Amino acid sequence: MKTQPEKIIIFDTTLRDGEQCPGATLNIDEKLAIAKQLARLGVDVIEAGFAFASPGDFEAVNKIAQIVGTENGPVICSLARARQEDIKAAAQAIEPAAKKRIHTFIATSDIHLKYKLRKSRQEVLAIAEEMVAYAKSFTDDIEFSPEDAGRSDPEFLYEVLERAIAAGATTVNIPDTVGYTTPTEFGGLIKGIKENVPNINQAIISVHGHNDLGLAVANFLEAVKNGARQLECTINGIGERAGNAALEELVMALHVRRQYFNPFLGRPTESEEPLTNIDTKQIYRTSRMVSNLTGMLVQPNKAIVGANAFAHESGIHQDGVLKNKLTYEIMDAQLIGLTENQIVLGKHSGRNAFRTRLRELGYEPTETELNKAFVRFKEVADKKKEITDWDLEAIVNDEIQQAPDLFKLELVQVSCGSNAKPTATVTLRNPEGDELIDAAIGTGPVDAVYKAINRVINVPNQLIEFSVQSVTAGIDAIGEVTIRLRHEDRVFSGHAANTDIIVASAQAYVNALNRLYAWLQNQPKQEEVTA
Repeated sequence: MKTQPEKIIIFDTTLRDGEQCPGATLNIDEKLAIAKQLARLGVDVIEAGFAFASPGDFEAVNKIAQIVGTENGPVICSLARARQEDIKAAAQAIEPAAKKRIHTFIATSDIHLKYKLRKSRQEVLAIAEEMVAYAKSFTDDIEFSPEDAGRSDPEFLYEVLERAIAAGATTVNIPDTVGYTTPTEFGGLIKGIKENVPNINQAIISVHGHNDLGLAVANFLEAVKNGARQLECTINGIGERAGNAALEELVMALHVRRQYFNPFLGRPTESEEPLTNIDTKQIYRTSRMVSNLTGMLVQPNKAIVGANAFAHESGIHQDGVLKNKLTYEIMDAQLIGLTENQIVLGKHSGRNAFRTRLRELGYEPTETELNKAFVRFKEVADKKKEITDWDLEAIVNDEIQQAPDLFKLELVQVSCGSNAKPTATVTLRNPEGDELIDAAIGTGPVDAVYKAINRVINVPNQLIEFSVQSVTAGIDAIGEVTIRLRHEDRVFSGHAANTDIIVASAQAYVNALNRLYAWLQNQPKQEEVTA
């Protein structure tokens, strides 16, 4: 009999399911940076990717396994279809990790069996059993998922799970793949599995769910009440379609309402022991990192990490909060790592003070990264008297977590006004080191800049999203620009921060185009495809 965990296991799939969100594609260094931060956050399992999907995915999973998968670090997991080649690739990719897991899956709903797999129930039963056993030959930690479990026939689902556990699955994951179920239904599904799968006590019940109806977090909390002990989630809830259950919402719901959930885990109601291993003070920093690197903005009214999550405009609310925060706040902003906007450094601050403060904020830059960030810090400090923690985070994220460094923006200059035609001149250096200059007229200064950049780089694309956010208040605030552009059926994102939003806009666009350009360079030539 498998001993059930004393806490809820947090399984983070930001680097796998989250990256499947259109435009959220990450390079290997960005994936590694997020994986390191997830380890600081305290997640129990990192699903680092789908190793068989591409050489890049394999390399990213392998590198994370080597660097983040330490003895005291999280379990490193790779997804694999219930196919030998997938499972073998997953096993090879995660091999360097001290704690490793293979997560294999096959669909079980009749609609998937008929239209996707074109297989019978008996064939799926045999494949699930055989492939779990094959995965078990590589590692003892095996997770099995019956895809589209939420729409599967319960009796067939029970049989598949029983066979998978007998073959060696130590975790069985119940996915609401299409975000179809409601909390009562999903809780009932977990309860049914507990009561009808004879060997269910030999495995941990996990849940995975999408947010198509906005119910993913509610479904998971109901699943916990009915026996689920692992939650598969993503930072900021990113993922395919409407996204996944949001890690920060689940963790804080379990933290704030732990007296409510304690009895479902067999604890005394009044227990103050945390229900997860998450360091909640790392939540905001992790959210910001994922948002910046994926280009997926966090909406202001997003629970826990949104800009308005701890803001009060109503006079009645403001009065109450000033008298006692508990009148309108159920949690302290500092609990998620959202500190007061304190002045920490200025233009006379030295390199050592800069490095020390970055470490206090959770950043461990290399010497090269530190040099780049420090130069940028000095540039910003000359323009801003007061440098806050938020400013520092923006500088670091902008300088040491960049897109491929192919085209470099050397100069951007604009001319505009109420009675003038907005005109932009840009100078870029191409990958060969040649200086390229062009100019364009646009409907506004940013449009003119983008048209000029397009004339230089000359890669067809469509701008589909442009957003500017102020890092802090004040006329000298750093502005963060996030853009997303489309090329054919793929979306690429770019992000930049600067006290000059025109410069930030230009740099964000170049970043996105560099991602697109790098992707095009890695595509097979036409003659290679037809050979």
